[in-house]
Amino acid sequence: MDILDYLVIGGYAVAMLAVGRYYKAQALTADDYLLGGRRMNPFMIGLSLFATLTSTLSYLAYPGEIIKNGPMMFAQLTAFPVVMLIVGWVLIPRIMREEVTSGYELLELRLGLVGRLLGAGMFMALRTVWMAAILYATSNKVLVPLLEIDPMWSPVISATMGIITLIYSAEGGMRAVVVTDAMQSVIMFAGAIVIVVVVSVKLDGVAAWWPTVWPEHWQEPVFWFRADVRVTFMGAFLNMVVWMTCTAGADQMAIQRYLSTRDAAAARRSFGVNLLSDVVIAILLALAGLAVLAYFTAHPDTLAVGGPLFEQADELLPRFVVTVLPAGLSGLVIAAMLSAAMSSLSSGMNSASAVITTDFIGRFRREKWAPHEEMRVARWASVGIGLLAVFLSMFVGELTSNLLELCIKVVNLLTAPLFVLFFLALFVPRATPLAGVAATVAGVGVAVGIAFFKLGGLEFLWTGPAAFVTGVVVGSVVSLLPLGPTQPSASAA
Repeated sequence: MDILDYLVIGGYAVAMLAVGRYYKAQALTADDYLLGGRRMNPFMIGLSLFATLTSTLSYLAYPGEIIKNGPMMFAQLTAFPVVMLIVGWVLIPRIMREEVTSGYELLELRLGLVGRLLGAGMFMALRTVWMAAILYATSNKVLVPLLEIDPMWSPVISATMGIITLIYSAEGGMRAVVVTDAMQSVIMFAGAIVIVVVVSVKLDGVAAWWPTVWPEHWQEPVFWFRADVRVTFMGAFLNMVVWMTCTAGADQMAIQRYLSTRDAAAARRSFGVNLLSDVVIAILLALAGLAVLAYFTAHPDTLAVGGPLFEQADELLPRFVVTVLPAGLSGLVIAAMLSAAMSSLSSGMNSASAVITTDFIGRFRREKWAPHEEMRVARWASVGIGLLAVFLSMFVGELTSNLLELCIKVVNLLTAPLFVLFFLALFVPRATPLAGVAATVAGVGVAVGIAFFKLGGLEFLWTGPAAFVTGVVVGSVVSLLPLGPTQPSASAA
């Protein structure tokens, strides 16, 4: 690492802090702080949603996945047209009908207070662990090896990232989060392009790194569903339809962005920008993975340890950045990885503060919030969630050694069961609070069984689909039984 690289990274951090300070004066009410006044630009919101859901896990996992296992996982991109139809024309119009701050306020109308608290609680658990996984990947898999320092410094790095992110997101609120997310999106695109261009120059052209044969260690293509195969085309397609639909329809980070726009049409355009950005970054990172694999195949002497390249898949991209890229460009790519992490962290903190303020503290407060009181609670909630994520980051890496599997397991564990609550509330006329509880227990049980114990012999990609189907079936059946209250309480309604 050259001094120029540190200057680039330092300049990036200063820019993020400056944006937070700039928008601090514009966050005058809780609606400004949490939703940007509900009139934000759809294109910026779309980039923000993209940056939010593209974490360091994804930024490192996609190149590592294609290096180790081949392109089968990228079949999930073919699901996006179906996702756009479901989310853009079915879910978003339903969500935008209500003037709410938290999406889980919608659950109380059909599933009572229990449904609202259950949904909000699952979101908090999901995104807290998710933020911890991002901090773990960024500190342990990126910065520790890049800076060649002792892994014992990983908690310090995580805490530093968390504090910087907390400052600009807590100061400027939703506007600062969206603007920094958009800036970070551009940096992420630029970082992937730099890697592809540098390898092409060093190997004298694209043809030098483009694969002409199917490597032996890559998984052979399988089109139809097979429970005993890690990834099939249809399995990846179904997993993405379920995951993206569940995330877009039940995750506060997505719902909060729809509510930050003026109407359903603007929210739909934002979601389209998000999907298009997802396709572009997935392709760029896949190309970067192929390029880096070819480079180290041609220059094996630059590797730190021996053994097959595919066994070092997740470490190849960071090593290429620090040992091959020229000074300044290394800093840019590292800033891209930090962007992927910090955009997700800032959005997670902001959304979590909205849920804590609205669904937990505000829901049980008898007196109306004073504007300064609500904003103070939201800011302190962000601090608490950030500190908890830093603490959990020290343990989350024990879940699995593969970054993509860590990403999918962490994200899918509660995503589908959370969306089941919204499905019951919106599409099952006789849904009851008890049905919501039963569906959640069943869905989470199946998700844990598949993700960590291969329940029924199913691979990890079946976590989301199986949990969703189980939750919907159990919830629908329990809704028909004469058990418990059939309507929310009058006060809740």
